[in-house]
Amino acid sequence: MANGYLEVISLVERLHRHFLEVVKLELDGLGIHDINNVQGLMLFNIGDAEMTVGELTLRGCYLGSNVSYNVKKMVENDYLVQERSVHDRRSIHVKLTEKGRALRDQLSEMHRRHVEMLSQTAVTDEDLQKIIVTLRRLERFWVRASDLVQRPGQYAA
Repeated sequence: MANGYLEVISLVERLHRHFLEVVKLELDGLGIHDINNVQGLMLFNIGDAEMTVGELTLRGCYLGSNVSYNVKKMVENDYLVQERSVHDRRSIHVKLTEKGRALRDQLSEMHRRHVEMLSQTAVTDEDLQKIIVTLRRLERFWVRASDLVQRPGQYAA
Protein backbone atom coordinates (compact mmCIF):
# COMPACT_ATOMS: atom_id res chain seq x y z
CA MET A 1 0.00 0.00 0.00
CA ALA A 2 2.92 2.35 0.70
CA ASN A 3 4.02 2.36 -2.95
CA GLY A 4 0.46 3.05 -4.15
CA TYR A 5 0.04 5.85 -1.64
CA LEU A 6 3.27 7.55 -2.72
CA GLU A 7 2.41 7.08 -6.38
CA VAL A 8 -0.99 8.71 -5.88
CA ILE A 9 0.62 11.74 -4.21
CA SER A 10 3.06 12.11 -7.10
CA LEU A 11 0.37 11.55 -9.74
CA VAL A 12 -2.01 14.13 -8.26
CA GLU A 13 0.75 16.74 -8.34
CA ARG A 14 1.75 15.85 -11.93
CA LEU A 15 -1.88 15.90 -13.10
CA HIS A 16 -2.35 19.35 -11.64
CA ARG A 17 0.82 20.62 -13.34
CA HIS A 18 -0.31 19.11 -16.68
CA PHE A 19 -3.69 20.79 -16.29
CA LEU A 20 -2.04 24.15 -15.59
CA GLU A 21 0.02 23.69 -18.76
CA VAL A 22 -3.18 23.07 -20.73
CA VAL A 23 -4.68 26.29 -19.31
CA LYS A 24 -1.47 28.17 -20.24
CA LEU A 25 -1.67 26.87 -23.81
CA GLU A 26 -5.34 27.84 -24.00
CA LEU A 27 -4.55 31.39 -22.85
CA ASP A 28 -1.68 31.61 -25.35
CA GLY A 29 -3.97 30.36 -28.12
CA LEU A 30 -6.48 33.07 -27.24
CA GLY A 31 -3.72 35.68 -27.38
CA ILE A 32 -4.17 36.46 -23.69
CA HIS A 33 -0.88 37.40 -22.05
CA ASP A 34 -1.92 39.63 -19.14
CA ILE A 35 -3.04 36.72 -16.96
CA ASN A 36 -1.26 33.48 -16.10
CA ASN A 37 -2.61 29.95 -15.85
CA VAL A 38 -3.02 29.98 -12.05
CA GLN A 39 -4.85 33.31 -12.26
CA GLY A 40 -7.06 31.86 -15.00
CA LEU A 41 -7.89 28.92 -12.76
CA MET A 42 -8.73 31.30 -9.91
CA LEU A 43 -10.91 33.35 -12.21
CA PHE A 44 -12.75 30.22 -13.34
CA ASN A 45 -13.28 29.14 -9.72
CA ILE A 46 -14.76 32.51 -8.77
CA GLY A 47 -17.35 32.17 -11.53
CA ASP A 48 -20.45 34.24 -10.85
CA ALA A 49 -19.83 34.35 -7.10
CA GLU A 50 -18.60 37.18 -4.94
CA MET A 51 -16.20 35.86 -2.34
CA THR A 52 -13.44 36.83 0.00
CA VAL A 53 -9.79 36.16 -0.77
CA GLY A 54 -9.84 33.62 2.07
CA GLU A 55 -12.76 31.75 0.51
CA LEU A 56 -10.95 31.73 -2.82
CA THR A 57 -7.89 30.24 -1.16
CA LEU A 58 -9.96 27.46 0.43
CA ARG A 59 -11.83 26.75 -2.79
CA GLY A 60 -8.92 26.09 -5.11
CA CYS A 61 -5.60 24.43 -5.48
CA TYR A 62 -3.05 27.06 -6.32
CA LEU A 63 0.24 25.27 -5.74
CA GLY A 64 2.90 27.58 -4.44
CA SER A 65 1.03 30.70 -5.43
CA ASN A 66 0.29 33.82 -3.45
CA VAL A 67 -3.45 34.30 -3.79
CA SER A 68 -3.38 37.93 -2.62
CA TYR A 69 -0.69 38.79 -5.18
CA ASN A 70 -2.63 37.07 -7.97
CA VAL A 71 -5.84 38.85 -7.00
CA LYS A 72 -3.94 42.17 -7.07
CA LYS A 73 -2.63 41.41 -10.59
CA MET A 74 -6.11 40.43 -11.82
CA VAL A 75 -7.54 43.67 -10.41
CA GLU A 76 -4.77 45.65 -12.14
CA ASN A 77 -5.55 43.88 -15.44
CA ASP A 78 -9.31 44.46 -15.08
CA TYR A 79 -10.36 40.82 -14.59
CA LEU A 80 -11.58 41.37 -11.01
CA VAL A 81 -12.96 44.13 -8.85
CA GLN A 82 -12.41 44.10 -5.13
CA GLU A 83 -14.32 45.84 -2.36
CA ARG A 84 -13.91 45.96 1.40
CA SER A 85 -16.76 44.35 3.28
CA VAL A 86 -19.11 46.87 4.89
CA HIS A 87 -19.50 44.48 7.86
CA ASP A 88 -15.83 43.57 8.35
CA ARG A 89 -13.36 46.15 7.06
CA ARG A 90 -10.54 43.56 7.19
CA SER A 91 -12.33 41.38 4.65
CA ILE A 92 -11.98 42.01 0.90
CA HIS A 93 -14.57 40.65 -1.54
CA VAL A 94 -13.75 39.97 -5.19
CA LYS A 95 -15.92 39.37 -8.24
CA LEU A 96 -15.38 39.17 -11.98
CA THR A 97 -15.53 42.19 -14.25
CA GLU A 98 -16.98 41.99 -17.74
CA LYS A 99 -13.49 41.12 -19.03
CA GLY A 100 -13.21 38.45 -16.34
CA ARG A 101 -16.59 36.95 -17.25
CA ALA A 102 -15.59 36.82 -20.91
CA LEU A 103 -12.43 34.87 -20.05
CA ARG A 104 -14.36 32.64 -17.64
CA ASP A 105 -16.73 31.82 -20.53
CA GLN A 106 -13.77 30.95 -22.77
CA LEU A 107 -12.35 28.67 -20.08
CA SER A 108 -15.79 27.06 -19.69
CA GLU A 109 -15.72 26.38 -23.43
CA MET A 110 -12.27 24.78 -23.01
CA HIS A 111 -13.71 22.48 -20.34
CA ARG A 112 -16.66 21.61 -22.60
CA ARG A 113 -14.23 20.66 -25.39
CA HIS A 114 -12.20 18.55 -22.99
CA VAL A 115 -15.30 16.66 -21.83
CA GLU A 116 -16.20 16.02 -25.47
CA MET A 117 -12.66 14.81 -26.22
CA LEU A 118 -12.63 12.65 -23.09
CA SER A 119 -15.75 10.86 -24.26
CA GLN A 120 -13.67 9.58 -27.20
CA THR A 121 -11.15 7.88 -24.88
CA ALA A 122 -11.24 4.77 -22.73
CA VAL A 123 -12.04 6.92 -19.66
CA THR A 124 -15.70 6.46 -18.74
CA ASP A 125 -18.01 8.51 -16.55
CA GLU A 126 -17.99 5.55 -14.13
CA ASP A 127 -14.17 5.77 -13.99
CA LEU A 128 -14.40 9.47 -13.14
CA GLN A 129 -17.01 8.85 -10.43
CA LYS A 130 -14.77 6.21 -8.80
CA ILE A 131 -11.80 8.59 -8.91
CA ILE A 132 -13.89 11.33 -7.27
CA VAL A 133 -14.91 8.99 -4.43
CA THR A 134 -11.32 7.88 -3.86
CA LEU A 135 -9.86 11.40 -3.99
CA ARG A 136 -12.51 12.67 -1.55
CA ARG A 137 -11.60 9.85 0.83
CA LEU A 138 -7.94 10.83 0.56
CA GLU A 139 -8.85 14.46 1.17
CA ARG A 140 -10.75 13.52 4.34
CA PHE A 141 -7.81 11.36 5.44
CA TRP A 142 -5.34 14.22 4.95
CA VAL A 143 -7.60 16.65 6.82
CA ARG A 144 -7.78 14.18 9.73
CA ALA A 145 -4.02 13.58 9.51
CA SER A 146 -3.33 17.32 9.74
CA ASP A 147 -5.63 17.47 12.78
CA LEU A 148 -3.56 14.69 14.35
CA VAL A 149 -0.37 16.67 13.88
CA GLN A 150 -2.00 19.70 15.48
CA ARG A 151 -3.68 17.71 18.33
CA PRO A 152 -1.81 14.44 18.95
CA GLY A 153 -3.77 11.60 20.51
CA GLN A 154 -7.18 12.59 19.13
CA TYR A 155 -7.05 10.60 15.90
CA ALA A 156 -9.65 7.93 15.41
CA ALA A 157 -9.54 5.94 12.19
